[in-house]
Amino acid sequence: MRALFWLLILAALAVGLALAARYNDGYVLLVLPPWRAEVSLNLFLLASIAGFFVIYLLARAVSHTLALPRAVAEFRRRRQREKAALALRDAWRLLQEGRYGQALRCAEKVQPEPATSGMLALAGWRAAHALRDAERAADWATRVREHDAAGLHAARLMTEAEFALEDRRFEDARDALHQLAAHQGRHIAALRLSVRAEQGLGNWREVARLVRQLEKHQALTPEQAAPIRSRAVREALRGLREDPSGLMRYWRELDDGDRAEASLALETARALAAAGDCREAQRVIEDALDESWDASLVLAYGECGQPGEPAGDVLGRIAQAEKWLQRVPRDGALLLTLGRLCRQQQLWGKARSYLEAALAIAPSRAAHVELAQLLDQLDESALAVRHYRAAAVL
Repeated sequence: MRALFWLLILAALAVGLALAARYNDGYVLLVLPPWRAEVSLNLFLLASIAGFFVIYLLARAVSHTLALPRAVAEFRRRRQREKAALALRDAWRLLQEGRYGQALRCAEKVQPEPATSGMLALAGWRAAHALRDAERAADWATRVREHDAAGLHAARLMTEAEFALEDRRFEDARDALHQLAAHQGRHIAALRLSVRAEQGLGNWREVARLVRQLEKHQALTPEQAAPIRSRAVREALRGLREDPSGLMRYWRELDDGDRAEASLALETARALAAAGDCREAQRVIEDALDESWDASLVLAYGECGQPGEPAGDVLGRIAQAEKWLQRVPRDGALLLTLGRLCRQQQLWGKARSYLEAALAIAPSRAAHVELAQLLDQLDESALAVRHYRAAAVL
Protein backbone atom coordinates (compact mmCIF):
# COMPACT_ATOMS: atom_id res chain seq x y z
CA MET A 1 0.00 0.00 0.00
CA ARG A 2 2.82 2.38 0.84
CA ALA A 3 4.60 1.59 -2.46
CA LEU A 4 1.42 2.34 -4.41
CA PHE A 5 1.07 5.64 -2.59
CA TRP A 6 4.62 6.72 -3.47
CA LEU A 7 4.13 5.59 -7.08
CA LEU A 8 1.08 7.83 -7.42
CA ILE A 9 2.98 10.78 -5.95
CA LEU A 10 5.88 10.29 -8.38
CA ALA A 11 3.48 10.01 -11.32
CA ALA A 12 1.76 13.24 -10.28
CA LEU A 13 5.11 15.03 -9.99
CA ALA A 14 6.17 13.78 -13.42
CA VAL A 15 2.93 15.04 -14.97
CA GLY A 16 3.30 18.36 -13.19
CA LEU A 17 6.89 18.82 -14.34
CA ALA A 18 5.98 17.90 -17.90
CA LEU A 19 3.18 20.47 -18.00
CA ALA A 20 5.40 23.13 -16.42
CA ALA A 21 8.14 22.47 -18.97
CA ARG A 22 5.65 22.70 -21.84
CA TYR A 23 4.65 26.23 -20.93
CA ASN A 24 8.18 27.35 -20.04
CA ASP A 25 9.81 29.31 -22.90
CA GLY A 26 12.83 30.47 -20.93
CA TYR A 27 16.41 29.84 -22.06
CA VAL A 28 19.93 30.12 -20.75
CA LEU A 29 22.65 31.98 -22.66
CA LEU A 30 26.20 30.81 -22.08
CA VAL A 31 28.94 33.14 -23.39
CA LEU A 32 32.64 32.24 -23.54
CA PRO A 33 34.13 34.56 -26.13
CA PRO A 34 34.27 33.98 -28.97
CA TRP A 35 31.61 31.28 -28.38
CA ARG A 36 27.96 31.65 -27.50
CA ALA A 37 25.54 28.87 -26.57
CA GLU A 38 21.86 29.17 -26.07
CA VAL A 39 20.14 26.32 -24.12
CA SER A 40 16.53 25.98 -23.07
CA LEU A 41 15.91 26.46 -19.40
CA ASN A 42 14.28 23.04 -19.10
CA LEU A 43 17.31 21.27 -20.56
CA PHE A 44 19.66 23.30 -18.37
CA LEU A 45 17.74 22.35 -15.26
CA LEU A 46 17.72 18.66 -16.18
CA ALA A 47 21.42 18.74 -17.01
CA SER A 48 22.18 20.49 -13.73
CA ILE A 49 20.29 17.90 -11.72
CA ALA A 50 21.90 15.04 -13.62
CA GLY A 51 25.32 16.61 -13.17
CA PHE A 52 24.81 16.99 -9.46
CA PHE A 53 23.96 13.32 -9.09
CA VAL A 54 26.91 12.27 -11.23
CA ILE A 55 29.32 14.34 -9.15
CA TYR A 56 27.78 13.03 -5.93
CA LEU A 57 28.14 9.42 -7.08
CA LEU A 58 31.72 10.01 -8.15
CA ALA A 59 32.52 11.57 -4.77
CA ARG A 60 30.92 8.66 -2.96
CA ALA A 61 32.90 6.18 -5.05
CA VAL A 62 36.16 7.97 -4.31
CA SER A 63 35.31 8.15 -0.59
CA HIS A 64 34.47 4.45 -0.40
CA THR A 65 37.64 3.57 -2.30
CA LEU A 66 39.80 5.56 0.10
CA ALA A 67 37.99 4.06 3.13
CA LEU A 68 38.25 0.51 1.83
CA PRO A 69 41.44 -0.48 3.75
CA ARG A 70 39.97 0.80 7.00
CA ALA A 71 36.68 -1.00 6.31
CA VAL A 72 38.50 -4.26 5.55
CA ALA A 73 40.51 -3.95 8.76
CA GLU A 74 37.35 -3.26 10.75
CA PHE A 75 35.64 -6.21 9.09
CA ARG A 76 38.54 -8.47 10.08
CA ARG A 77 38.49 -7.18 13.64
CA ARG A 78 34.76 -7.76 13.82
CA ARG A 79 35.17 -11.30 12.52
CA GLN A 80 37.92 -11.89 15.08
CA ARG A 81 35.69 -10.62 17.88
CA GLU A 82 32.87 -12.85 16.69
CA LYS A 83 35.20 -15.86 16.60
CA ALA A 84 36.50 -15.02 20.08
CA ALA A 85 32.97 -14.67 21.44
CA LEU A 86 31.97 -17.97 19.85
CA ALA A 87 35.08 -19.66 21.25
CA LEU A 88 34.32 -18.24 24.71
CA ARG A 89 30.77 -19.52 24.57
CA ASP A 90 31.85 -22.97 23.36
CA ALA A 91 34.69 -23.21 25.89
CA TRP A 92 32.41 -22.57 28.87
CA ARG A 93 29.70 -24.83 27.46
CA LEU A 94 32.16 -27.69 26.98
CA LEU A 95 33.59 -27.02 30.43
CA GLN A 96 30.14 -27.39 32.02
CA GLU A 97 29.57 -30.55 29.99
CA GLY A 98 32.78 -32.03 31.39
CA ARG A 99 34.57 -32.12 28.03
CA TYR A 100 37.74 -30.60 29.40
CA GLY A 101 40.05 -31.47 26.51
CA GLN A 102 37.73 -29.91 23.94
CA ALA A 103 37.23 -26.87 26.15
CA LEU A 104 41.00 -26.41 26.40
CA ARG A 105 41.47 -26.68 22.63
CA CYS A 106 38.63 -24.23 22.12
CA ALA A 107 40.31 -21.71 24.42
CA GLU A 108 43.65 -22.11 22.65
CA LYS A 109 42.53 -21.94 19.01
CA VAL A 110 41.63 -18.22 18.79
CA GLN A 111 43.79 -15.15 19.05
CA PRO A 112 43.22 -13.28 22.33
CA GLU A 113 40.80 -10.37 22.24
CA PRO A 114 40.77 -7.75 25.01
CA ALA A 115 37.06 -8.24 25.67
CA THR A 116 37.17 -12.04 25.93
CA SER A 117 40.76 -13.08 26.62
CA GLY A 118 40.35 -12.93 30.40
CA MET A 119 37.29 -15.19 30.49
CA LEU A 120 38.86 -17.54 27.93
CA ALA A 121 41.96 -17.77 30.10
CA LEU A 122 39.76 -18.59 33.11
CA ALA A 123 38.02 -21.35 31.13
CA GLY A 124 41.39 -22.71 29.98
CA TRP A 125 42.69 -22.68 33.56
CA ARG A 126 39.70 -24.63 34.83
CA ALA A 127 39.93 -27.14 31.97
CA ALA A 128 43.69 -27.67 32.45
CA HIS A 129 43.19 -28.15 36.20
CA ALA A 130 40.42 -30.67 35.60
CA LEU A 131 42.78 -32.59 33.29
CA ARG A 132 45.49 -32.49 36.00
CA ASP A 133 47.87 -30.81 33.54
CA ALA A 134 49.93 -28.81 36.00
CA GLU A 135 52.13 -27.11 33.40
CA ARG A 136 49.31 -25.77 31.28
CA ALA A 137 47.26 -24.93 34.38
CA ALA A 138 50.13 -22.76 35.66
CA ASP A 139 50.39 -21.06 32.25
CA TRP A 140 46.66 -20.29 32.16
CA ALA A 141 46.76 -19.09 35.78
CA THR A 142 49.46 -16.58 34.80
CA ARG A 143 47.28 -15.34 31.93
CA VAL A 144 44.31 -14.91 34.26
CA ARG A 145 46.47 -12.99 36.74
CA GLU A 146 47.30 -10.51 33.97
CA HIS A 147 43.60 -9.56 33.83
CA ASP A 148 43.21 -8.69 37.53
CA ALA A 149 42.84 -5.02 36.67
CA ALA A 150 40.14 -5.87 34.12
CA GLY A 151 37.78 -7.19 36.80
CA LEU A 152 38.94 -10.79 37.19
CA HIS A 153 40.73 -10.37 40.53
CA ALA A 154 37.87 -11.80 42.61
CA ALA A 155 37.22 -14.60 40.11
CA ARG A 156 40.91 -15.56 40.18
CA LEU A 157 41.00 -15.66 43.99
CA MET A 158 37.82 -17.75 44.17
CA THR A 159 39.24 -20.17 41.59
CA GLU A 160 42.55 -20.41 43.44
CA ALA A 161 40.71 -21.16 46.69
CA GLU A 162 38.54 -23.79 45.03
CA PHE A 163 41.51 -25.55 43.43
CA ALA A 164 43.51 -25.38 46.67
CA LEU A 165 40.65 -27.08 48.52
CA GLU A 166 40.47 -29.81 45.89
CA ASP A 167 44.20 -30.40 46.36
CA ARG A 168 43.84 -30.24 50.17
CA ARG A 169 46.05 -27.16 50.40
CA PHE A 170 43.92 -25.60 53.10
CA GLU A 171 46.39 -22.87 54.08
CA ASP A 172 46.59 -21.63 50.48
CA ALA A 173 42.80 -21.67 50.22
CA ARG A 174 42.44 -19.63 53.40
CA ASP A 175 45.05 -17.11 52.21
CA ALA A 176 43.21 -16.63 48.91
CA LEU A 177 39.89 -16.16 50.71
CA HIS A 178 41.43 -13.64 53.12
CA GLN A 179 42.70 -11.65 50.12
CA LEU A 180 39.22 -11.79 48.63
CA ALA A 181 37.66 -10.57 51.89
CA ALA A 182 40.12 -7.67 52.02
CA HIS A 183 39.40 -6.80 48.40
CA GLN A 184 35.60 -6.90 48.31
CA GLY A 185 34.27 -8.73 51.35
CA ARG A 186 32.96 -12.27 51.63
CA HIS A 187 29.85 -13.39 49.80
CA ILE A 188 27.96 -16.63 50.27
CA ALA A 189 30.09 -18.73 47.90
CA ALA A 190 33.26 -17.49 49.60
CA LEU A 191 31.81 -18.31 53.02
CA ARG A 192 31.08 -21.86 51.89
CA LEU A 193 34.67 -22.27 50.72
CA SER A 194 35.89 -20.77 54.00
CA VAL A 195 33.94 -23.39 55.94
CA ARG A 196 35.72 -26.16 54.01
CA ALA A 197 39.13 -24.52 54.48
CA GLU A 198 38.67 -24.07 58.22
CA GLN A 199 37.41 -27.63 58.56
CA GLY A 200 40.54 -28.87 56.83
CA LEU A 201 42.71 -26.80 59.17
CA GLY A 202 40.81 -27.97 62.25
CA ASN A 203 39.78 -24.43 63.20
CA TRP A 204 36.41 -25.55 64.53
CA ARG A 205 35.50 -22.35 66.37
CA GLU A 206 35.76 -20.44 63.10
CA VAL A 207 33.72 -23.16 61.35
CA ALA A 208 30.90 -22.71 63.86
CA ARG A 209 30.98 -18.93 63.37
CA LEU A 210 30.90 -19.20 59.57
CA VAL A 211 28.03 -21.69 59.66
CA ARG A 212 26.03 -19.25 61.78
CA GLN A 213 26.63 -16.56 59.14
CA LEU A 214 25.53 -18.87 56.33
CA GLU A 215 22.39 -19.79 58.25
CA LYS A 216 21.70 -16.11 58.94
CA HIS A 217 21.93 -15.32 55.21
CA GLN A 218 19.68 -18.34 54.45
CA ALA A 219 22.47 -20.02 52.51
CA LEU A 220 21.97 -23.07 54.75
CA THR A 221 18.69 -24.35 56.12
CA PRO A 222 18.53 -25.04 59.87
CA GLU A 223 18.50 -28.76 59.08
CA GLN A 224 21.68 -28.42 57.00
CA ALA A 225 23.46 -26.13 59.46
CA ALA A 226 22.68 -28.03 62.66
CA PRO A 227 24.93 -31.11 62.14
CA ILE A 228 27.84 -29.03 60.82
CA ARG A 229 27.63 -26.53 63.68
CA SER A 230 27.15 -29.31 66.22
CA ARG A 231 30.26 -31.12 65.03
CA ALA A 232 32.27 -27.90 64.94
CA VAL A 233 31.29 -26.97 68.50
CA ARG A 234 31.97 -30.52 69.69
CA GLU A 235 35.44 -30.53 68.14
CA ALA A 236 36.16 -27.07 69.56
CA LEU A 237 35.16 -28.30 73.02
CA ARG A 238 37.43 -31.32 72.66
CA GLY A 239 40.28 -29.03 71.75
CA LEU A 240 39.85 -27.17 75.04
CA ARG A 241 39.97 -30.25 77.28
CA GLU A 242 43.26 -29.14 78.81
CA ASP A 243 41.97 -25.65 79.57
CA PRO A 244 38.89 -25.82 81.86
CA SER A 245 38.61 -22.03 82.23
CA GLY A 246 38.85 -21.53 78.48
CA LEU A 247 36.37 -24.33 77.95
CA MET A 248 33.82 -22.65 80.23
CA ARG A 249 34.37 -19.26 78.57
CA TYR A 250 33.70 -20.80 75.18
CA TRP A 251 30.67 -22.68 76.53
CA ARG A 252 29.16 -19.45 77.87
CA GLU A 253 29.76 -17.72 74.52
CA LEU A 254 27.60 -20.28 72.71
CA ASP A 255 23.99 -19.62 71.78
CA ASP A 256 21.24 -20.83 74.11
CA GLY A 257 20.24 -23.36 71.48
CA ASP A 258 23.73 -24.86 71.37
CA ARG A 259 23.98 -25.04 75.15
CA ALA A 260 20.61 -26.80 75.28
CA GLU A 261 21.81 -29.53 72.89
CA ALA A 262 22.36 -32.69 74.93
CA SER A 263 25.34 -34.00 72.95
CA LEU A 264 27.24 -30.72 73.32
CA ALA A 265 26.45 -30.45 77.01
CA LEU A 266 27.61 -34.04 77.47
CA GLU A 267 30.87 -33.32 75.62
CA THR A 268 31.50 -30.24 77.74
CA ALA A 269 30.69 -32.00 81.00
CA ARG A 270 32.98 -34.92 80.19
CA ALA A 271 35.79 -32.55 79.20
CA LEU A 272 35.40 -30.66 82.47
CA ALA A 273 35.24 -33.91 84.44
CA ALA A 274 38.40 -35.15 82.70
CA ALA A 275 40.08 -31.89 83.71
CA GLY A 276 38.94 -32.45 87.32
CA ASP A 277 36.39 -29.63 87.44
CA CYS A 278 33.35 -31.63 88.57
CA ARG A 279 31.49 -28.61 89.95
CA GLU A 280 31.35 -26.90 86.54
CA ALA A 281 30.45 -30.20 84.89
CA GLN A 282 27.59 -30.51 87.36
CA ARG A 283 26.32 -27.02 86.47
CA VAL A 284 26.49 -27.70 82.74
CA ILE A 285 24.48 -30.91 83.05
CA GLU A 286 21.90 -29.38 85.38
CA ASP A 287 21.32 -26.43 82.99
CA ALA A 288 20.96 -28.77 80.03
CA LEU A 289 18.56 -31.10 81.85
CA ASP A 290 16.42 -28.14 82.83
CA GLU A 291 15.92 -27.53 79.08
CA SER A 292 15.36 -31.13 77.98
CA TRP A 293 15.61 -34.54 79.62
CA ASP A 294 18.30 -36.84 78.26
CA ALA A 295 19.39 -40.22 79.65
CA SER A 296 23.04 -39.82 78.61
CA LEU A 297 23.28 -36.57 80.57
CA VAL A 298 21.65 -38.17 83.58
CA LEU A 299 24.20 -41.00 83.54
CA ALA A 300 27.09 -38.53 83.14
CA TYR A 301 25.78 -36.69 86.21
CA GLY A 302 26.92 -39.60 88.38
CA GLU A 303 30.21 -40.40 86.62
CA CYS A 304 32.33 -37.41 87.66
CA GLY A 305 35.38 -38.21 89.77
CA GLN A 306 37.66 -41.22 89.78
CA PRO A 307 38.43 -43.28 92.88
CA GLY A 308 40.66 -41.25 95.15
CA GLU A 309 39.87 -37.97 93.33
CA PRO A 310 37.47 -35.19 94.40
CA ALA A 311 34.07 -35.69 92.85
CA GLY A 312 32.63 -32.26 93.50
CA ASP A 313 29.50 -31.58 95.47
CA VAL A 314 28.19 -35.16 95.71
CA LEU A 315 25.59 -34.37 98.35
CA GLY A 316 24.31 -31.50 96.26
CA ARG A 317 24.03 -33.78 93.26
CA ILE A 318 22.15 -36.37 95.30
CA ALA A 319 19.70 -33.72 96.46
CA GLN A 320 19.20 -32.45 92.91
CA ALA A 321 18.77 -35.97 91.51
CA GLU A 322 16.17 -36.78 94.16
CA LYS A 323 14.23 -33.67 93.08
CA TRP A 324 14.30 -34.96 89.53
CA LEU A 325 13.16 -38.37 90.79
CA GLN A 326 9.96 -36.80 92.07
CA ARG A 327 9.32 -35.59 88.51
CA VAL A 328 10.34 -38.83 86.73
CA PRO A 329 10.03 -41.59 89.37
CA ARG A 330 10.47 -44.53 86.98
CA ASP A 331 13.53 -43.42 85.08
CA GLY A 332 16.12 -46.22 85.10
CA ALA A 333 19.05 -43.92 84.20
CA LEU A 334 18.22 -41.54 87.04
CA LEU A 335 17.93 -44.41 89.57
CA LEU A 336 21.30 -45.78 88.42
CA THR A 337 22.84 -42.32 88.79
CA LEU A 338 21.42 -41.97 92.29
CA GLY A 339 22.85 -45.39 93.19
CA ARG A 340 26.29 -44.33 91.97
CA LEU A 341 26.19 -41.02 93.82
CA CYS A 342 25.05 -42.64 97.06
CA ARG A 343 27.80 -45.22 96.71
CA GLN A 344 30.38 -42.43 96.22
CA GLN A 345 29.07 -40.85 99.44
CA GLN A 346 29.14 -44.27 101.15
CA LEU A 347 25.38 -44.26 101.69
CA TRP A 348 25.29 -48.02 101.24
CA GLY A 349 21.64 -48.64 102.01
CA LYS A 350 20.30 -45.93 99.76
CA ALA A 351 22.73 -46.91 97.01
CA ARG A 352 21.55 -50.55 97.14
CA SER A 353 17.88 -49.60 97.06
CA TYR A 354 18.33 -47.24 94.11
CA LEU A 355 20.36 -49.79 92.13
CA GLU A 356 17.85 -52.57 92.79
CA ALA A 357 15.04 -50.22 91.69
CA ALA A 358 16.97 -49.39 88.53
CA LEU A 359 17.33 -53.11 87.73
CA ALA A 360 13.64 -53.68 88.39
CA ILE A 361 12.65 -50.96 85.92
CA ALA A 362 15.34 -51.28 83.22
CA PRO A 363 17.91 -54.09 83.65
CA SER A 364 21.29 -53.01 82.28
CA ARG A 365 24.87 -54.21 82.41
CA ALA A 366 26.02 -50.99 84.12
CA ALA A 367 23.44 -51.37 86.91
CA HIS A 368 24.38 -55.03 87.48
CA VAL A 369 28.09 -54.19 87.66
CA GLU A 370 27.49 -51.22 89.95
CA LEU A 371 25.38 -53.33 92.31
CA ALA A 372 27.89 -56.21 92.21
CA GLN A 373 30.72 -53.87 93.19
CA LEU A 374 28.61 -52.49 96.02
CA LEU A 375 27.84 -56.02 97.25
CA ASP A 376 31.54 -56.83 97.17
CA GLN A 377 32.14 -53.87 99.45
CA LEU A 378 29.39 -55.19 101.75
CA ASP A 379 31.02 -58.67 101.80
CA GLU A 380 28.10 -60.30 100.00
CA SER A 381 30.27 -62.10 97.46
CA ALA A 382 27.78 -64.79 96.46
CA LEU A 383 25.14 -62.23 95.53
CA ALA A 384 27.78 -60.07 93.82
CA VAL A 385 28.79 -63.03 91.62
CA ARG A 386 25.17 -63.45 90.50
CA HIS A 387 25.06 -59.84 89.36
CA TYR A 388 28.44 -60.16 87.60
CA ARG A 389 27.05 -63.15 85.70
CA ALA A 390 23.89 -61.25 84.86
CA ALA A 391 26.00 -58.37 83.53
CA ALA A 392 28.01 -60.81 81.39
CA VAL A 393 24.81 -62.23 79.89
CA LEU A 394 23.62 -58.74 78.95
